[in-house]
Amino acid sequence: MSDPQVITGTIAAPARLDKALADATELSRARVQALIADGRVEMDGKPATSPSAKITGGAAFRINVPAAAEAEAQPQDIPLDVAFEDEHLIVVNKPAGMVVHPAAGNPDGTLVNALLHHCGGSLSGIGGVARPGIVHRIDKDTSGLLVVAKCDAAHEGLAAQFAEHSVHRRYLAVCGGHPSPKEGTIDEKLGRSDHNRKKMAVLPKNSSRGKHAVTHYKVLERLDSSALIECRLETGRTHQVRVHCASIGHALLGDQLYGKAPKSLKPLLGQLNFARQALHAAELGFLHPILGKEVRFHADLPGDMMELIDELGRSYR
Repeated sequence: MSDPQVITGTIAAPARLDKALADATELSRARVQALIADGRVEMDGKPATSPSAKITGGAAFRINVPAAAEAEAQPQDIPLDVAFEDEHLIVVNKPAGMVVHPAAGNPDGTLVNALLHHCGGSLSGIGGVARPGIVHRIDKDTSGLLVVAKCDAAHEGLAAQFAEHSVHRRYLAVCGGHPSPKEGTIDEKLGRSDHNRKKMAVLPKNSSRGKHAVTHYKVLERLDSSALIECRLETGRTHQVRVHCASIGHALLGDQLYGKAPKSLKPLLGQLNFARQALHAAELGFLHPILGKEVRFHADLPGDMMELIDELGRSYR
């Protein structure tokens, strides 16, 4: 069960109450509306009763978010591609299409369900009953390497390295167009989009919202109206590679949320039935939290991305 949370702040500009609170927090409008209905929202010290109430700029709010009960994940016999495993941690090569942990809309069939079966229950309890052992995540439709803690000491040690941004993470991706320059750094703050709460967006550097994010990219191969690139992450924000690449005009092929493929490539993507972002977590390196030695793992590109790159390369040549 997660801890209860109190969120306070002020409204930046006049708006409907539910929209104003959604913009000022990480909560969705639907979640805000439910909290108002439960009597958990105060405006200027008085209970809020209507999500559609007009709120003036500068109004102070207080939201009491109750603790959320987590459903306990159940073991499921789902095959895993294990890159490394010892008594402290396990590194897996997650296939595209697999969600990391159970959540609304994905109650089972997740990596956690598979890990519970594979590890026989020996996962760190720090992540809670729904997320045992999970230290970091990669998107459902991104493939590649992910480390999971099997004991609390490993979990704490790995979490500290992710917080310090000392973990080595190298992604391979196929983006639309040919980035110029061929090598560079994208240093753009990321936060929840004002227009779509399911999306992340680049925010002004002086914004009070969002988090600092840095991606180093390099073109490895020019392809037909596209390019194979590597992305090395200094930070690990939600959808970081996808949003950063889209922000410079080179959204990842197959990314349904952040970009559209060049028109000339749509027939090929349809022919290959390639409908996920072309992104793969190819390398993962860190200091083993128990043994104290540097470890690094590599995962080859999955078949669907290999086929995509081969076809794009063939048509380019």
